[in-house]
Amino acid sequence: MTHTERPVARDRSRQAARDPAVPPSALRQRISVALGLWGLGYACYRAYYAVGGTFGMIGEPRSETQFRVINALGAAIILLAAIVPVVLVRVRPARAAVPVLAWVAAVGCCMHAVVDIILRVLSLTGVHPTHLPSSVWLSVDRRAADLQDVLLNEPWFLVEGLLWAALGLAFVAAPRRRAWLWSALAACLALSVVGVLSGLAVIGSFHLG
Repeated sequence: MTHTERPVARDRSRQAARDPAVPPSALRQRISVALGLWGLGYACYRAYYAVGGTFGMIGEPRSETQFRVINALGAAIILLAAIVPVVLVRVRPARAAVPVLAWVAAVGCCMHAVVDIILRVLSLTGVHPTHLPSSVWLSVDRRAADLQDVLLNEPWFLVEGLLWAALGLAFVAAPRRRAWLWSALAACLALSVVGVLSGLAVIGSFHLG
């Protein structure tokens, strides 16, 4: 490259950085699409129960209508969450918020998975049985509920959290990635300890949602 070509290349690079029409990198796009598809799959799972599906039911709901509404709301929220990363990555003004939102989502989802998996395993082994809300369930197969959480629900949250972490790291400048990652790990560990102790009734109530 000649001396005259180098300034031109730099100018083009600066112009691309300022241009809101410049598409995101391929890596960011792939992660956002993976997040979208992963969320869509879980939204469909919740929607199945919202429309009256019964396969894999862990018990008898106290109110069929209430159970459908809960799952419909869950499906809508998860679907919205699936759309968010896809939009954020493609709307340039919103990209500045990705590291913060990704940090919160990664910590929240991973903590949710870690806490519930630990509590469900303790329930399966008889150490501390899980008690599902009687306001929702008339009767529950506790073992089926524990297994469903350990094998399906919480692995989904864990993968969701890891995908958000990957998206966040893809937007964080290289010198700050280590601090971003370690702070997320520390927060996840601290909140997981609180969540498990709360679930075991060692400390006050701490709701995961």
